[in-house]
Amino acid sequence: MTASIPVVVAGALGRMGAEVIKAVMGAQDCSLVGAIDNTPGKEGADVGLELGLGELEVAVTADFEGCLCAVSQSVRDSSSGAVLVDFTHPSVVYEHTRAAIAYGVHPVIGTTGLSPEQLNDLTEFSVKASVGGAVIPNFSVGMVLLQQAAAAAARFYDHAELTELHHNRKADAPSGTCIKTAELMEELGKNFNPEEVEEHESLAGCRGGLRESGLRLHSVRLPGLVAHQEVMFGAPGETYTLRHDTIDRSAYMPGVLLTVRKVGSLGSLVYGLERLI
Repeated sequence: MTASIPVVVAGALGRMGAEVIKAVMGAQDCSLVGAIDNTPGKEGADVGLELGLGELEVAVTADFEGCLCAVSQSVRDSSSGAVLVDFTHPSVVYEHTRAAIAYGVHPVIGTTGLSPEQLNDLTEFSVKASVGGAVIPNFSVGMVLLQQAAAAAARFYDHAELTELHHNRKADAPSGTCIKTAELMEELGKNFNPEEVEEHESLAGCRGGLRESGLRLHSVRLPGLVAHQEVMFGAPGETYTLRHDTIDRSAYMPGVLLTVRKVGSLGSLVYGLERLI
């Protein structure tokens, strides 16, 4: 029988963290061994009771490195390396990823906000440490399909703009998913949206963020939204629109579990779910 994969969840009491814990508990080949969260007053509480899942005998801790160290030591003689699934905050995601690699725990990072320079640094560090990991801006298979369709359509259209819409508790803008989509479109090496008029913004920023390629990215933040993205292409006489809507966070869980299962076999840090499917 294959040993179960030990999983630590950071951001355990958040909305995504709660979904990950439910998914891990429902997967026969995974076991929850750590729950990290810095919500005041929750230190030492059983994470299962806090999430209404019943007692899981895994206590919530705010000590990130202490938890990783303990988990790393407990699985040192195991054939299955531990995995960290992180849904926390852009301000700490770099430190969390680097610490996981340092402790030999495979990072699966759903938190967005890493810069290209940070990604390069973490990739080099993971290679030196021989610890595979994955930074996944979006765990939805449907979103990966949208990104592939957008990259294909970019060959035929010179005008395109991207809009992402999220709940108003998302800290970073634009989303990592939207940036990743733009990067895939830009792999052609072409420029988009050639100027046909000298634009003037009467309200700064209303035309969205401008990338070097000419692509413009727009962000919407409203309660009631979960995660949505639209890529609109335009040409004389037509528009072509690609859209993906996440209705519930459970849509991400097949991608999370797929990554948890594959990350231990990686030789370095990879970026994007499309690298694993």
